[in-house]
Amino acid sequence: MKKNILYIIAILLFAGPTISAQEQLTLRDRAEELYERMEYAEAIPLYEHLLQVKKPRVLDMERLASAFLYINDYEQAENWYARAVQTPGHRPEAQWGYVQSLRQNGKYTEAKVQLLDYRQRHGDSPKLQLAILGCDSAIQWIAAPTAHRLHNLREVNTPLAEFAPFPVQDKLYYVGEPRGGSKNRSGMTGQSYLRLYSANRDGQALSFAEPLSYAFNTALYHIGPLAASAQGDTLYVTRTAVGRQAERFKKDGRRFRKHNLELKLYIRQGDDWREEDFPYNKVEAYSVGHACLSADGQTLYFASDRPGGVGGVDIWYCIRDAQGAWGRPINAGSTVNSPGDELFPAIFADGLYYASDGFAGMGGFDIFLAKGSRGEYSARHNLRYPINTAGDDFGMAPLLVEAEDFEGFLSSNRRGGLGGDDLYTVKLQKPSRRITLQGRAHDKKTREGLGETMVSLFAGEGELVARKQSDDQGFFQFELQPGQTHWVFADHKGYMADSTRLAPIFNQADTSVQVSLFLAPLNKVGDKIVLENLYYDFDKHDIRPDAALVLNQVVRVMRDNPGLRIELSSHTDSRGSDSYNMRLSQRRAQAAVDYIVSRGIAADRLQARGYGESRLVNQCAEGVNCSEPEHQANRRTELEVIQ
Repeated sequence: MKKNILYIIAILLFAGPTISAQEQLTLRDRAEELYERMEYAEAIPLYEHLLQVKKPRVLDMERLASAFLYINDYEQAENWYARAVQTPGHRPEAQWGYVQSLRQNGKYTEAKVQLLDYRQRHGDSPKLQLAILGCDSAIQWIAAPTAHRLHNLREVNTPLAEFAPFPVQDKLYYVGEPRGGSKNRSGMTGQSYLRLYSANRDGQALSFAEPLSYAFNTALYHIGPLAASAQGDTLYVTRTAVGRQAERFKKDGRRFRKHNLELKLYIRQGDDWREEDFPYNKVEAYSVGHACLSADGQTLYFASDRPGGVGGVDIWYCIRDAQGAWGRPINAGSTVNSPGDELFPAIFADGLYYASDGFAGMGGFDIFLAKGSRGEYSARHNLRYPINTAGDDFGMAPLLVEAEDFEGFLSSNRRGGLGGDDLYTVKLQKPSRRITLQGRAHDKKTREGLGETMVSLFAGEGELVARKQSDDQGFFQFELQPGQTHWVFADHKGYMADSTRLAPIFNQADTSVQVSLFLAPLNKVGDKIVLENLYYDFDKHDIRPDAALVLNQVVRVMRDNPGLRIELSSHTDSRGSDSYNMRLSQRRAQAAVDYIVSRGIAADRLQARGYGESRLVNQCAEGVNCSEPEHQANRRTELEVIQ
């Protein structure tokens, strides 16, 4: 969603011709120009290449981390920010970016540690206090989630972005990134520019999603989101302004044009649409977009960074006069707006739903509800977890709001989705029968309880249900959802994580389930573990996707323990010649090390060793008749702490 906020609210930076045709740009010049133009997808491989040296520049690490943050690759952002803040000479902005990536990955306790360190180094501020409060709130909310249940709309979501749902009668309109085909692409995301889509709607069920066929849906840059009058005869469409009218500025000796957003009105005339400008567009100075109408059609709400607001982007509204014209914009006030950004307003019953990053929240943008109308609002509150997550949550579109019932749509880039941003249904659902999971985390070597272990509960396709810290004896407890597959994941600093899968339970009465997790220590010289399920194709040393998942666990351990140095060794079975097995195992060990280094770990913290068949763990030497599982036990990869 970070990328979407940028290209929905203010995007498209075009560098002016400030470098002569005779000048040859270096690799770093090209990387930095792409970065300044917000073309992060293009800049990332250049920065990765620049960092393949013995003494990489800390600024290159920071830029790469920041680029990953903007394109929503939060795991890679955390990896590179962690390395940057451990490197002398890093800027304060790097530690702040590290906090953002930690929060996006749901690591609120770790994020708070960094925030407190930041305050000690650089002083206090309202922004810092808000971030600390947000971490404290998120830890409580995610440990005790509300009874809302979310469902990913896989019938319309794709590996790309879908967001900003807007229901009208039997249709749901939304914004999406088209798949392939178009040569006109955003340098920021590497994907085609946004277009408007519609799907048939039966309650919360969707079908037959397709791009709108209207002519305005083929504009040069981004289109969307959309709002409509109750009758559907007037559309309010946000789009990136085209033409030479743009906000101009200079940075680092280069000239840029910032193409802001404008709001277009389309009035139905027979089978066609007449286009009108919203009277308060001013693309050379600020953006206007994200419109929504009150139920009576007399108040138009929108988001804008126009002057006179409370913060960056605010919620504003206009009132329709007796002649049908929209009056001057009025700011919705400080109950709704903050020093940060407020976006995607939606009116339902007596509530204003919108996204904000300026109040205490769980991550980037959280969904808030304020009761009232126009400038008279009260009782603003965060809708908490699981409506809000460590990611960006926005575009709430309610269908039903009653005392004990809630149904609607929202968009989010939370973990477990199909793409960058996905559409979800949300429904308040309180189970009549409880399923209680009772578990304990252990030290795998001593078999004793491992206190203060962070334990996460996932369900379905990887959606986070809850996360909490175990007690000082390693005990924890969760409520499970009936009929769902669950995974329990336990993590502790200085240990390899452990997890277990729980099959669906269809209970007829209250019931409980017991689990035990065992985490292998990796915190002192000589600690050694076998990496389970790290396999290679026959006679190959390439890192397969399933092997990458295992190695990512090693990356996390090394990232969270910056003083750790390890030997990563590969072993073969006895079949094949000694010399061949030695070479193959060395290539495999080096491939694993190279992968870990590519994820932001310094190369001097790892050693690759191939032992071939010299360290068999059983009797299956050359010539001995053994079963395939016995040979497999020797084809292993091991980690050993060497410092």
